[in-house]
Amino acid sequence: MRIHVTSVFVDDQDKALRFYTEKLGFVKKTEVPLGDYRWLTVVSPEAPEGTELLLEPDAHPAAKAYAEALVRDGIPATSFAVDDVRAEYERLSALGVRFTQEPTEAGPVVVAVLDDTCGNLVQLAQLP
Repeated sequence: MRIHVTSVFVDDQDKALRFYTEKLGFVKKTEVPLGDYRWLTVVSPEAPEGTELLLEPDAHPAAKAYAEALVRDGIPATSFAVDDVRAEYERLSALGVRFTQEPTEAGPVVVAVLDDTCGNLVQLAQLP
């Protein structure tokens, strides 16, 4: 068994696609129209056949409330591994990405938290 798709609730799929591709560097994998929304996934360019991230519309009231509560409490909705958190922090800051937590050492792990502009906080983690 392996993880094939995981999701993050977003308030606007087009805005999310731009952010996750143009800022974070993911690539669009799947786009299937489904009425008002799409099955819209992105993947790491380093692992195009790897786990997909579904940019899931937050249209359901529970999803919107859940995402808002996480942001209000400063809890990231998802976490991405990076080789160098400080370098990614500098690169993304230069692209205008807003961080809610600068790179911080948490034991052997270095983390930073950014705002994805689509209703979520996202953690970047540099693992030992």
